[in-house]
Amino acid sequence: MTSTAHPLISVAALAAALQGDTPPVLLDVRWQLGGPPSIDSYRAGHLPGAVHVDLDTQLAGSPGEGGRHPMPEQADFQAAMRAVGVRADYPVVICDEADGTIAARAWWMLRYFGQEQVQVLDAGFRGWAAAGEPVSTEDVVAVPGDFTASPGHMPVLDAAGAAAMAGTGILLDARAPARYRGETEPVDRVAGHIPGALSAPTAENVTAGGEFRPAGDLRARFAALGVDFDGADGPAVGAYCGSGVTAAHEVLALELAGRPAALYVGSWSSWVADPDRPVATGPQPGRIG
Repeated sequence: MTSTAHPLISVAALAAALQGDTPPVLLDVRWQLGGPPSIDSYRAGHLPGAVHVDLDTQLAGSPGEGGRHPMPEQADFQAAMRAVGVRADYPVVICDEADGTIAARAWWMLRYFGQEQVQVLDAGFRGWAAAGEPVSTEDVVAVPGDFTASPGHMPVLDAAGAAAMAGTGILLDARAPARYRGETEPVDRVAGHIPGALSAPTAENVTAGGEFRPAGDLRARFAALGVDFDGADGPAVGAYCGSGVTAAHEVLALELAGRPAALYVGSWSSWVADPDRPVATGPQPGRIG
């Protein structure tokens, strides 16, 4: 699906849009692995008018064999987005702390379920505050929206599809290199990576200040990993991470670079839920089979 909105919006552009005739719906999705709860960050200060959205309960289904942040049911996601004020054919801007890793999951979910005008605030709340824009501590209660969830507007992978992608296309592992190599695994029960996957840490998509790198830089980065930007006949591209959150950031970065990519929503936490699935360790991709 081709969106009608550029995936990113700058602090200055958002500040101007909020003064316009159709100010966007603002969603605050700040979240950290291990806490504190995202609502605490929200209540300490957020963009005026922004509504709090919880990654664990509103942007994912219940943890299980589908991973730690599996795809939510269509009806559940629709209800969650209506509750936070998302309206059909109306702009939405999503904000996290700084680098877009959590906001990208909300961006991807809304795009997957058919919302076209969705953008991530580049540099997030930190960039907004650093620019001297106003900050609020008021809990915002949204006017309920009329968003209708229609799935299938972004490409997805299941475990079998990820395995196939690793063998015949390009499957990117968005986690930190040490997790890819299997040297450490702070969350999931098995360390390592999907055989055939290439290490492509999400951290390399952004600058030290949390802004996405220019499209040309991202294009060069992914081209060096074998991603083809010259035609439709190149190998297919997919991404995964620990639980399908930061991998959405990889998909967003690839879109900025000019290449659509599929998301393995269950990601590593789903892959290792089945002990029969192969695991590779070390710095090399390894092989399936």
